[in-house]
Amino acid sequence: MNAARKNVALLATCQALLFANNSTVIAINGLAGYALTDNKALATLPVTAWVCGGALITLPVSLLMKRFGRRAGFYLGAGMGALGALICALAVSMGNFWLLCLGTLIFGSYNGVAQYYRFAAADASPPNFKSTAISLVLAGGLVGGLIGPEISKLTVDALQAKYMGAYLSLLVYLALVMGVLSFLSIPRPSEAEQKGVGRPMREIAKQPKFIVAVLAGAGGYAVMNFLMVATPLAMGFCGHPYAAAALVIQWHIIGMFAPSFFTGGLIKRFGVLNMLLVGIAILYVCVGIALSGLTVAHFWFALMLLGVGWNFLYIGGTTLLTETYRPEERAKVQGINDMTIFATLVLTSLFSGALLDGTGWHNLNFFALPIISAMAVGVVWLIMHRRSRPAAA
Repeated sequence: MNAARKNVALLATCQALLFANNSTVIAINGLAGYALTDNKALATLPVTAWVCGGALITLPVSLLMKRFGRRAGFYLGAGMGALGALICALAVSMGNFWLLCLGTLIFGSYNGVAQYYRFAAADASPPNFKSTAISLVLAGGLVGGLIGPEISKLTVDALQAKYMGAYLSLLVYLALVMGVLSFLSIPRPSEAEQKGVGRPMREIAKQPKFIVAVLAGAGGYAVMNFLMVATPLAMGFCGHPYAAAALVIQWHIIGMFAPSFFTGGLIKRFGVLNMLLVGIAILYVCVGIALSGLTVAHFWFALMLLGVGWNFLYIGGTTLLTETYRPEERAKVQGINDMTIFATLVLTSLFSGALLDGTGWHNLNFFALPIISAMAVGVVWLIMHRRSRPAAA
């Protein structure tokens, strides 16, 4: 247990540094894209490219870690992040929109790899500590959510080219990540796990709890990304300054990760499916607030609740997913799960800017409602399935 707690602490630190980076790129990618392109409907394309980078690497890096271990994969992700940050800084200095998209694509691979911090903690923990380990690792994002926007306020105009200083600041976080990873002590997979194939993916995917786990993770992330990506632009359209948008994103990330200190305990006490339903209910409230006004307070409260709802769905979905695979199957199952999540992120980030530009903030929120409702139907279906066939669920 001591080794598990040490790994959780180190991975939580890496998560904090990840979200110091992510909160910065969330706040500036859309704005930098808007500044560099004449076609404003493409403003969030750098965000989409960032998500695509994660989508492209999730399954390959999961299989790589199955063979070479978690730390090797995490080092690769941090190195790709550093390369991407340098290209982004070069792009804004040159005023090149498409180079910015390339940089965010490469930088996104770091985000994709780092999503495995939670799985690394869970897989190296005893069964009764898994949900807590996942929750505590994600709690590290709270620190990053506080630091990232504050540093971005200082660096966004620090150099002659706007946003260049903010992109270069990401390199500091990545250097710290590499240092922390050197202390990680998760053993490489056993030979049996490396060579094991396990059940066919189609058989694993037929499990009701696998379906709901993926639906919760992908659906929660889709709703969050759909609204979060558009928020800085929407606030700009409403005449709110960048500092206000950075504050809203900061509190959104606090909402994402502050509950992590107790989400694992709530799952253990009330059950994972009940916590998924609470997360879904919070997302409904979030949309209601977003539709009720356009003041900074409306954006702030809606985005904070968006983060809390995502937290319950993401941790709940991850916890449920760990019940669906055997050790030799974890690489492909985790890879498919995260690839599905990133695929939904690609779609939502791609259409978020276009829908905001074409239909406005209010209609954008209406588009999130079917996704929330689909998750609600899925969770209720699994609850009913477990009641009718408790041994098979």
